[in-house]
Amino acid sequence: QVQFVESGGGLVQPGGSLRLSCAATETISSIYVMAWYRQAPGKQREFLAAITSFGNTHYADSVKGRFTVSRDGAKNTIYLEMNGLQPEDTAVYYCNERSGLSRRGSGPTGSWGQGTQVTVSS
Repeated sequence: QVQFVESGGGLVQPGGSLRLSCAATETISSIYVMAWYRQAPGKQREFLAAITSFGNTHYADSVKGRFTVSRDGAKNTIYLEMNGLQPEDTAVYYCNERSGLSRRGSGPTGSWGQGTQVTVSS
């Protein structure tokens, strides 16, 4: 099963930006939908953004307009560009395969990596 390695997290001030990367250990060409999730302390893991192999995207309302997901098939990597970060964005960020783009009931289908910590604080 393909594994994912997330990176790019760190400490950023409110209003700042970060770019996260998710590198797959195998080709993602056969994975139709890839997605980003996050889990804040004491909260359930939540969906953030998804992208198909054709470049179609779907975002959670909480990040729409601030986060941008992209995909580089040649590098087997997806990215999450995050702007306007706020303290409530503090969480561990993960990527995973997803069963659908925006269909109700879509969810993660692969194995979870270690994630990358994003902390937004002044």
